[in-house]
Amino acid sequence: MVRTAIVPVGPQHAAFLEPFHLKLKVEEETVVGAEMSFGYNHRGMEHALAQDFKRSQYLCERVCGICSYHHASAYCQAMEDLYGLVVPDRAKFVRIIMMECQRLTSHLLALGHMAETIGYENLFMQFFREREEFMMLVNRVSGGRVHYSMNTIGGLRKDVTPDQLKDIALTVDRLEPKLLDLQAIVRKDPTMRKRLIGVGRLTKEDALDWCAVGPTIRGSGLEDDVRSHGFSGYGLDGVDFKPIVYQEGDCYARTMVRMDEVIQSLDLIRQALNLMKEGEVQTKFKGNPPAKEGYGRVEAPRGELMYWVRGKNEVQLDRIKLRTPALVNIPAVNAMIRGCRVADVPCITVSVDPCICCTDR
Repeated sequence: MVRTAIVPVGPQHAAFLEPFHLKLKVEEETVVGAEMSFGYNHRGMEHALAQDFKRSQYLCERVCGICSYHHASAYCQAMEDLYGLVVPDRAKFVRIIMMECQRLTSHLLALGHMAETIGYENLFMQFFREREEFMMLVNRVSGGRVHYSMNTIGGLRKDVTPDQLKDIALTVDRLEPKLLDLQAIVRKDPTMRKRLIGVGRLTKEDALDWCAVGPTIRGSGLEDDVRSHGFSGYGLDGVDFKPIVYQEGDCYARTMVRMDEVIQSLDLIRQALNLMKEGEVQTKFKGNPPAKEGYGRVEAPRGELMYWVRGKNEVQLDRIKLRTPALVNIPAVNAMIRGCRVADVPCITVSVDPCICCTDR
């Protein structure tokens, strides 16, 4: 007779960077069902963001520390849509550079987190060593390691200097061989392949049913990437971009999407540097937000991030609503873990790069 047991995982667990709770229904070593619980980190951010539209461009970065610049970019795009502003091309290219730098820091963290979860401590430290180089780079450019505070409604607060652009180019060239070596390890290492291939499969149909986004859905064979639709500078002439897609839908596919996007980000930074020309970095505007609606949409490291705002001719916004990628990716874990072993649950959960800060906000 097969006995059914309930196994709690979290809210404090070595594989989870932030608190959330999984209640697994287990038959011997096989997971047959699960329930998730959130809310341990709820901060009421949407209410706070609606208080002052100028302060909100800095407060929205605090929704998440790992994709803070993408939150600022999405918010500014929504406000620019509301005001009807056209952002200068130079500011758009700088936004590309900084968003791709943040994608690098986020993906390298996620890859290191996966290596640590399977017990590959040496690889974990290598990922974080290269991540630290990009953390120091963005600190030199923006003055902050986590929250850059470079954006403003209409473009950038201030222009980047020629020395900063040269620093970015040299750092990319210097770190590319090291990142290619890490890519070869992830692609060929037997430990990574044995622990991740065939584990936590998410079919195309399930990915669509659960509304997954970002590397999670691209690992299931779907070309879903907001950058393909040309938001911000990605739609400018000369910017060449194609989504990275894997068909297998398992933990290994989602890991390889992130690893390949690390190399792709280096190329996108180079493209932006080569295409950038001298010019203004900010479009001026006056007055409080009019009684209109605005919409901003970016491809954050974890997937599609959306901001919707509505003004009322006052400093305070009438309403602000955001949808983060983690909010839709984490529930998709339910479809991945059915039939897996208990020992595979941490790897499956980490493969969607969960962010409870974004989810609870």
